[in-house]
Amino acid sequence: MRAWKGIKELGPNEFKSFFMIGGFHGEPFRGPGAQIPAWWGGYCQHGTVLFPAWHRAYCYRVEEALRSIPGCSSVTLPFWDETSDPSREKGVPTALTDETFMLDGKQIPNPLRSFVLPATIVDAVEGDNRLYSKPEGYETVRYPLSGLVGTPEDRAKTAAHNAQFPTPEIRTALLNGNITNWLNTSFTVGGRKRGLVYQSFIDCLNTPNYTLFSNTTSSTNWNNNNPKALVVALESPHNSMHLAVGGFDVPGLGDSSPCPGANGDMGENDTAALDPIFFFHHCFIDYVFWIWQRRHGFTNSFTIDANDPGAKYDAQVNPPPFGADSNATMSLTTPLEPFFKEYGVPYTTADLINIESQLGYNYGPGSLDSYAGAPPQAMAAAAEPEQKTVHVGGIDRSKIRGSFLIATWAELDGKKQLIGLEPVLSRWQVLGCANCQTKLKVSADLRLPPTADPGSVAVEVHTHDGLLGHGPSPASAGLMAMAFAPAAPAQPFTVEIR
Repeated sequence: MRAWKGIKELGPNEFKSFFMIGGFHGEPFRGPGAQIPAWWGGYCQHGTVLFPAWHRAYCYRVEEALRSIPGCSSVTLPFWDETSDPSREKGVPTALTDETFMLDGKQIPNPLRSFVLPATIVDAVEGDNRLYSKPEGYETVRYPLSGLVGTPEDRAKTAAHNAQFPTPEIRTALLNGNITNWLNTSFTVGGRKRGLVYQSFIDCLNTPNYTLFSNTTSSTNWNNNNPKALVVALESPHNSMHLAVGGFDVPGLGDSSPCPGANGDMGENDTAALDPIFFFHHCFIDYVFWIWQRRHGFTNSFTIDANDPGAKYDAQVNPPPFGADSNATMSLTTPLEPFFKEYGVPYTTADLINIESQLGYNYGPGSLDSYAGAPPQAMAAAAEPEQKTVHVGGIDRSKIRGSFLIATWAELDGKKQLIGLEPVLSRWQVLGCANCQTKLKVSADLRLPPTADPGSVAVEVHTHDGLLGHGPSPASAGLMAMAFAPAAPAQPFTVEIR
């Protein structure tokens, strides 16, 4: 607490200040990404093979800053064990949500609960029709609140929305309820429950190589070409927790969203890292990364497939971040800017594969420890060659404001059940590009439970602007059903049973 209080009180331009470090991820935007949508104005790596390594370097950078505060030279960055029983039963640890903390005999605002911006950040990206700007003095928010304050219209809507939840106790209770809903949502097959988010963390540990494990671009490409051998990338359940904290509730738990209009900072790439909870979440993601490495024997080395789309930038899908070469192929030696191991020498993935020997840290007990030594399961194709899968394709991310959620339903044992949640963590940017509207941007694949009726499958895309659309698919494998958005009939998506 002392260390976090210290880095948050440093000036916005100081090297080890929380504002400086939190801003590395997204806003304040810099370089060509500050105005041109074909570039990303932050440094963060999402949808690329550098995702786990870049965020490992990020957590390490934060820990170094925390240790720079007087009296805190031995402090370590804890992880929020998101798959633990206490998290699944109670939600967010109280250390991250309590309103105050007693430090040196004084009651102070809890340094881990939120962050008040010491300077204004402005979203001036061309094409933004709702500026994702934040003024000096803005305090980060989580579900059920909204943090959209970029325009007078947004500020009025946000004030009215947030007034519905007037006390910290109400807000924390709703946040914890949302987290437990996400972590416990499951469907039942033959009397056995299958938790969606929890199972995604388990499934990603079985992904056989680093390229597919590392990011959703690579796993999506693989799944599209190998429908009988689906894999899960670490980035997928990671996205789920961002959206759970940031502002999306689980579909189907009521007639409508209990908190329509929620839009917390963790739910968008633009400002996610300005909420302190980001680093306790990503410390857990790094823990899962290390468990995967131990499980597969990759603690000292792994490889990156240079021919995989996740190893290349794409102006439409994965815009290059600030400082990156847009034509480069990512590798183990690609600089992980803006993190430097010494003056002028940036970290690379090769510098931080082994956290013990290269970085000097390890993890205490966690809920996934048992998977570190277990033999990895074979690819799904070997075990379940006849199992059908659901493929959702053609969702144009550039036409959706901010993050969104793909929910898949099917009839199981005579009951409609939610069988898939694919979160898409995005930025608050809308490209007004007619040329890119016809290009496939986002797809999702999942295994259809053996007892599910293929003809009952229906898909919904939940956005901050409401439900995009849904469409039952035909029972015949290989056929495609077109699902149109009620409010935007020009943007269909497809549902295919394979």
